[in-house]
Order: sequence, then C-alpha cells, then structure tokens
Amino acid sequence: MTSKILKIKQRLLLSLLVLLTPILSFCQEPAVKGIDKQIDEAFTPFSNFIQSIIFFSIPLGDNVSIPIVLIVLILGALFFTLYFGFPNIKHFGLAIKTVRGDYYTPSVESQKFVPDDNVRESVLDDMPGTIRDEAHEGEVTPFQALTAALSATVGLGNIASVAVALSLGGPGATFWMILAGFLGMSTKFAECTLGVKYREIDADGTVHGGPMYYLRKGLADKGLGTLGKVFAVFFAIMCIGGSFGGGNMFQANQAAIQFLNVIYGDPTSIPTSAKTVFGVIVAALVGIVIIGGIKRIGQVTEKVVPFMAVLYVGAALIVLGLNVNLIPTAFGLIFEGAFAPMAITGGFIGVLIQGFQRAAFSNEAGVGSAAIAHSAVRTSHPASEGMVALLEPFIDTIIICTMTALVLIITNIEGQFMVYGQKADGVSATSQAFASSLPGAEYILTIAVVLFAFSTMLSWSYYGLQAWKFLFGKSKQADITYKLLFCLFVIIGAAASLDSVIGFSDAMIFAMVFPNIIGLLILAPVVKEEVTKYINFTKKY
Repeated sequence: MTSKILKIKQRLLLSLLVLLTPILSFCQEPAVKGIDKQIDEAFTPFSNFIQSIIFFSIPLGDNVSIPIVLIVLILGALFFTLYFGFPNIKHFGLAIKTVRGDYYTPSVESQKFVPDDNVRESVLDDMPGTIRDEAHEGEVTPFQALTAALSATVGLGNIASVAVALSLGGPGATFWMILAGFLGMSTKFAECTLGVKYREIDADGTVHGGPMYYLRKGLADKGLGTLGKVFAVFFAIMCIGGSFGGGNMFQANQAAIQFLNVIYGDPTSIPTSAKTVFGVIVAALVGIVIIGGIKRIGQVTEKVVPFMAVLYVGAALIVLGLNVNLIPTAFGLIFEGAFAPMAITGGFIGVLIQGFQRAAFSNEAGVGSAAIAHSAVRTSHPASEGMVALLEPFIDTIIICTMTALVLIITNIEGQFMVYGQKADGVSATSQAFASSLPGAEYILTIAVVLFAFSTMLSWSYYGLQAWKFLFGKSKQADITYKLLFCLFVIIGAAASLDSVIGFSDAMIFAMVFPNIIGLLILAPVVKEEVTKYINFTKKY
C-alpha cells in the first residue's frame, strides 16, 4: 500500500512538472527576446485555455457577462448567511471577544520529553476558577491566525482592484462591494470552522489543515470518500499553482515596480538588473521568515498587518478629513450609482458584477485559503476560529476597500484622473487620488504596496506548503524543496513580466472555489453543530 501511495505522489509531482514545462521552454529558443517574453509567449496559449474554463462567463446582454465562479461564490455566501442565521451580525460581538482572547485561557503548561523519541508531550494543570481549555493544541494564537489570514487578503486588491471596480462600474460598485464583503463573512465563518475541525496534529505539535483535509475526511464521514479524495487532491494542486503565481510572482512584480518607480520615476526605464536585486532581497527576507513555519509567520504578521493597515487607513483618513465636506456627496453618488447607474458603466447588472467581483477576489471568501492559516490556531473549539475568521471580510472589504473607494470618489468628483466606464490603471489611479490631497502620498503608498505584497507572500507560502505536503508527504525534504522553489519564484516574479503565468495562477486560485464551496454545502450541518458547542462553552464564562 505504501509503495502504491508513493507511486501516486510521484505521478502527481511529474504532473506538476509537466505544467511547468511551458515556462521552461524558452531555453530552446534563441536569446533574442527577453527571457520573460519568451516564457510569456510559450505559456500564453495554455494559460488562455485554462482561464477560459475557470472564468467562463454567462452573457447577460449589453456586453455584460458574469463568471460562473462568481455566481458560485455569491450563491454560496448567501446560503451560508441564511442557513446560519446571519452570523455576520449575530456573532459579530462574540467574534470580537474571541479574537481579543476573552475565551482563550490556556492552562499552565508543563513539558516533559519521552526518552525514546524526544517527542514533546504537554501536560495541562487545570487552573482554579477557570474552565479547562485544551488550547495547547495548535501553533498560533487566534490573533496571529487572524493576521496571518488577513496578510494574504489585505493586499494589492485593496489598492488596485477597487480603482478598477470604480472605473468600470462607477461609484455604485462600492455598495455592492460592501454587500459582497458582508455575505463573504458567512463563508469564511464556515470554512475556518471546518479547518480546525478536521485538522491533523503531528506528535511534535505541527498542524496540518485546510480544505484538503476537511474535503477528504469530512466527505468520507458523509459516505462520499472517493469524491472527497478527488476534491482534496484537485484543491491542493490548484493551491500550489496559485501560491507560486498570484500569491508570489504577482506580488513581487508589483512591489518591485512600485518601489523602483519612486527611484527611477518611470516604470519603463527600470532595468531588469534592479528588479532582480530587489527580488533577491525580498526573497531573502521571505526565506528568513518562512523557514520558521507558521509560528514565525504569525509572529511577523501580527506586527506587520496592524502597522500596514494603520498606515494605509491613516493616510485615507487624512485625505477624507481634508475633504470632509465632500463625504456626503460621495455617499450620495454611491447609493445613486448602485440603483440608478450610468449606462456607460454597464447599467445595474454591470455595476453589481463589478462590486461583487472585486470584493470576492479581494477577500478570498470561498477560496478556502484562510482555513489553512486558521487550522494552526491553539484551540479545542473549531467554531472559535469561525468566529475570528468572519472578521476578515469585514476588515478587508467593508473597512479598507471602502476607505479606498471613498478617497477615489471624493478626489475624482470632477473626473480629474478617472473616467467612469473606462478601465483605469488601478495602482496609478489610487496613487493619484491620494497625492491630489496629500503631497508625498506616493511614498506612503509605496511602503503600503511593499508591505502588502510581502505579507501576502508569507501567508501564501504557508498555504502552498500545506498543499505541497498533502500531496508529497510531510518530510523535511518536501518542506525544504517547496520553500526553495517559492523563494526562487519571488526573484523570477520581481524581474520578469509574466502576464500569462500570473493569469494562469489566478485561475488556479479561483478553481479552488468549486470543490471548496461544494464541500462546505455538504458539511454545513457539521459547522452548525460546532457553533452550538462553542456558544454553550462561552456561556459558562
């Protein structure tokens, strides 16, 4: 049996290498074009084919269409909101209490070691006057899990995607973006509860969790073992591809351009050597952090995420404060545009799609990625992480994305840098919006972009690693191999312009939606059961 499993894993690894073959095919061509161009051209046909499948859209008339993956995300989020009785409202207060540690009371821990294999065991002494909480099982605190997951979603989407949504959908897209974030809270609530419920913990305390595990084990409990295994393997493969592309190369590329643009003044004049040096430095920093695993990632993100959020939101608040008289006008445009949009922005359906699409692609609710980070938390109550996770779309979309939207709308009242109905360069438009009211804002935005990109790479490295180990085993060799590859892709992403590769990886990320949402629908009763247990537990305090 072991030999058979090994052969299967070898075949999976070979399949991944086959997927990477188009990237390497440039080696067979004369070095006339840049390496990045050779890679891009070799990969384009394959990338376009995969994207056409994952982002297949249903036409709705007037040149407006909606991707099926977006329909799945919206309907899934709506179902979970209704099925769990609006947890995004009902459990919001409990979520705040949970993340600040009101019910997080790990008992005094003493340690002993088994002489034979040096495996760590934990012995908990119940503290007088407290409820015994087996919260030693895990690697990070609830707050660290929250910041680790947020570091993957609070990123360039909050800066660039919001501008794209507004340019195509007008101010009204903001309303639907907020609604999508509100519904997405319920999806995160469900998937992160299951992440802890079905996680696996090694003898040394290392945690392995996420959709790969609750799809395989949860569906097996429902008598759907074969389907669960297929879904889990498919999800893991897509997660690995997404971690190298959208969670790595795209982040490194955009951070390099934004940072070096401040130095060179023109993106087209930035030499490849400068991008490469930038990539090497970032790869080294990423490597230093990810070698320590989720504990080190959690320790870094709990400091970086609040700082970058305060930095970015602080700048936005300053801009809004300087234009406080225009805030009522901005909200008027948002509500007017949401229900009576301009024809040039695609009408009602077009505005709705832009808002939902950018919000869904920003907070990743339904993708299942956050469940991997939350699985590592120290808790014996799976639903406690569901509570913590529902705050993520609220912070990412309802707060940060809305702040960006307000800045863009207020500073573009006269159409100074954005024409509604025409797609804008996201980062550039946002940069102009901030700089128009706050001189030197491009420097603040540059720091924010670099921090957003860096933190996103940290979290996606962990997501990809967990998927890699699920497929190829939990050995030290598998661990090192993935981390070296990840750091290599940081350098490639910073130095090259790989639109097709990044587009392909984005498709892989959203391919994760299909097995994840189906699995969540099947396992929804399990989530409800765990929520009841946790609420009963909190009532004892």
